[in-house]
Amino acid sequence: MIPPRILVIAGSDSSGGAGLEADQKVIAAHGCYAMTATTALTAQNTKGVYDIHQVPPTFLRKQIDAVIEDVGVDVVKTGMLASTETIETIADALTHHNVSTVVLDPVMIATTGAQLLPPEALQALHTRLLPLATIVTPNVPEALLLLRNVNANTQNSSLSPDYSIKTVEDLETAARAIRALGPPWVLVKGGHCPFRADGRVADMEGLGDDGVKVVDVLVGEDPKMGEEIVVQLETEYCASKDTHGTGCSLASAIASNLGKGMDMPAAVKAGCRYVQAGIRSAPGLGGGSGPLNHFHSMYSLPFSPGHFVEYLLEHPDVAPVWDEFINHPFVLAMGDGTLPLESFKQYLIQDYLYLIHFARANALGSFKASTMKDIAGSAAIVTHIFKEMELHINYCKSFGISKEEMENTTENSACTAYTRYVLDIGHSQDWLGLQVAIAPCLLGYGALAKQLHADPRSKRDGNTYWAWIENYVAEDYVTAVKIGSALLERHALLQSPSRIEELVKIFIHATKMEIAFWEMYSSS
Repeated sequence: MIPPRILVIAGSDSSGGAGLEADQKVIAAHGCYAMTATTALTAQNTKGVYDIHQVPPTFLRKQIDAVIEDVGVDVVKTGMLASTETIETIADALTHHNVSTVVLDPVMIATTGAQLLPPEALQALHTRLLPLATIVTPNVPEALLLLRNVNANTQNSSLSPDYSIKTVEDLETAARAIRALGPPWVLVKGGHCPFRADGRVADMEGLGDDGVKVVDVLVGEDPKMGEEIVVQLETEYCASKDTHGTGCSLASAIASNLGKGMDMPAAVKAGCRYVQAGIRSAPGLGGGSGPLNHFHSMYSLPFSPGHFVEYLLEHPDVAPVWDEFINHPFVLAMGDGTLPLESFKQYLIQDYLYLIHFARANALGSFKASTMKDIAGSAAIVTHIFKEMELHINYCKSFGISKEEMENTTENSACTAYTRYVLDIGHSQDWLGLQVAIAPCLLGYGALAKQLHADPRSKRDGNTYWAWIENYVAEDYVTAVKIGSALLERHALLQSPSRIEELVKIFIHATKMEIAFWEMYSSS
C-alpha cells in the first residue's frame, strides 16, 4: 500500500527539534511518507537561532516540482518561509500543481523568541498563502501579529489594533477573524496563554498550580451542514521547558492525519494529543527549550521482520539455556551411541506420553486462534504429531516396547511438570503465549537433530539411536518446524517490546522443562 505522501516546505533546524527535522520524525511516527523542500538553513539549538541562510526561491521551486512531479503529494505542510520571494514561489507552485490540502503553520516567531519571518513578508502571507490553505495553525502571538498586519493594511477589520486574548471567547474571535481571510479552517493554539479554572488568563508565575489548562480553538465549517464548527480542545497545562518545535510538530501531525483520511476535527484533536504526550515524555535534551519525544507512541521491536526466532535463540538470557539443552550430555550420548539403552527406552515411553499432551496443546492453539490461517497452521502440526506417533510406536517395537506398555506407564514428574506448564500457559495466556511455550520442543528437536546429524563426532554405523536422529531431520518434521516458525514470526511483529520480553521468559522456562526431561533419563 502507498503511504500518505506529505511534502513539507520549511526551514532546517540544525538541532533537530523543529523545522524539517522534527517534521520528518512526526510524519514517520504517523506512518506516512515525508518529502522536503528546504526554504532556509538555520544555525540554531535549544537556546536560540544564531544565523539563517535562505535558499534561493528558484532552487526551492525546483525542489517542489521535482518531488510532486515524480512521487506525488497528498498533503503539503508549510513551516518557516523566510521571505516574501519564498512565499510568492510557494504560492505559485501550489497553484500550478493544484494542491488540494495545505496545512499552513505561519512560523513567525521561534519558541526561543527569534523572529523567523520578516515584517514585510506578512502581507504576502496574508494575500497569497492564506487563501490557498486548508487550515492555518497560529499560536497566540502569531495570530495577533497576523491580525495586526491585516489591520494596518485594510480598513474593514472587525478587530481593534490593540486586540488581546483574555478569555477563551477571545481565542474564538481571533480564529474567526483569520478564517475570514480565506482559509476554511483555523486552529489558534493557546499554549502561550493558559487559563485558570475560572476562565481568566493565568499569570506566568505559578503555572504549576492545579486547574491551569491550555485551550486550543478550532473554527471551521461542517462540509455537510454548512454550519460553523467550533471545537475547544482542553488539556492540563504542563510546566515544561521542553517545547521546542511544538508548532512544527503539531502541524505535521495534522497533515499526516489528514493524509490518512481523518476529517479536520479528528485530525486536529489527534495532533494535539500527540504533541501533549510528546511534551510530557520529552527526553530533556539541551540547555534551553528542549525537543519533544516524537516517537512516544511507536513500538520499536528488537528484531527485524522475519527474524523473531533468531532473536529469541540469541537473546542473552536464552542463549546459555538453549545451549545447555541442545548440548546436554543425554543428547550428545545419542549422537555417539554411548547412551545407556535403558535410559533411552524410558525416554521413549515418556516421550510418547508427552506427545499426547503436545498434540492437545496444538489443538488448543487451533481453538484459541482467530484466523483460518492460524487454525489450519496449528491443525497441521497436530496432523504431523499423529504421524510422528505412528512412527514412534513402530520405533519402540524395535526396542521391545509395546503401545500398551507405554499407555499403562505413569508419567514421571518431569513429563507432568512440563506438559502441564504448557497447557497452563495455553489456558491462561493468549494464542502466541501458547505457541512460544511449545516452541522449545518444536524448534529444539529439529535443532539438536540437525546438529547431531552434521556433527563429525556422531556415530552413524551401528548407532542404536541414529534412526531417531534421522526422524527429526526428515522432510516431514522440517516442514512442521517451518510452519511453526512462520506462525511465530507473523504474530511476533504485532507485539509490544514488553510483550516480547514476556514471551522470552516463557520460552526460557519451557526450555528448562525440556532440560529437566533430559535430566530425568540421565539419572535413570
